[in-house]
Amino acid sequence: MVGPITVIASFAVASNIIYEASLSYLGLGVGTSVPTWGGMLSEGQTYLTKAWWLTAFPGMAILLTVLSVNLVGDWLRDVLDPQARRG
Repeated sequence: MVGPITVIASFAVASNIIYEASLSYLGLGVGTSVPTWGGMLSEGQTYLTKAWWLTAFPGMAILLTVLSVNLVGDWLRDVLDPQARRG
């Protein structure tokens, strides 16, 4: 049971990161005094033609964080799965 729970938990963490970034991008997340990746994407959108890195780096940070959380969860499932170790 530990393997599937680990995968579900890692997907939940990754989903919550995306939800928070999406809500912050729309202006519905935490306050504007708190820096968030979604807020950085929203603020950098107006300068996209002159300073592309204002949106590229927070977007890449979201992508790499979510991907890393999913890969670590999958790796933990492989490590903790007793049937995979047998054969």
